[in-house]
Amino acid sequence: MSAENCPCGSGKKYDDCCRPLHQSERLPETAEALMRSRYSAYVLQKIDYIVETTVPAQQHLLNRADLAAWSRETRWLGLEVLRHIPKIGKHHAQVEFCARFAEGGEVCEHHELSAFVQADGRWYFIDPTVPLPTMKQPCICGSGKKFKACCGGLLG
Repeated sequence: MSAENCPCGSGKKYDDCCRPLHQSERLPETAEALMRSRYSAYVLQKIDYIVETTVPAQQHLLNRADLAAWSRETRWLGLEVLRHIPKIGKHHAQVEFCARFAEGGEVCEHHELSAFVQADGRWYFIDPTVPLPTMKQPCICGSGKKFKACCGGLLG
């Protein structure tokens, strides 16, 4: 895979794109780089990376077996980043993308506006598919703010 183009669609070789992120040789510098590396991780069945790049407070809520099965049983057809909003406030960003894949012989598209938070100098994905705190509870990112005034504002 190292000499091949990266699955994330950047046009770069995997060695020069997502591999250093997957190998913990460096951190993604932007939310878009994190999102692209997460897509590549699904393609390459790197489930530990998917979990590790999700907000730490949500990691225990992820079902590794389900993620691995979906990653393995899906034929990944491509990723298109539609828009990257690098700064929403001090610590948040959004990435709009369309991922194409085939499941059970049917071609599907997943279009999403994903939310990301930077905590302790590192970007994390905020997973809207797992239980989230109520708006008045502390935020999942550890900012010390209420969820409503922090990450919750991006998911509502």
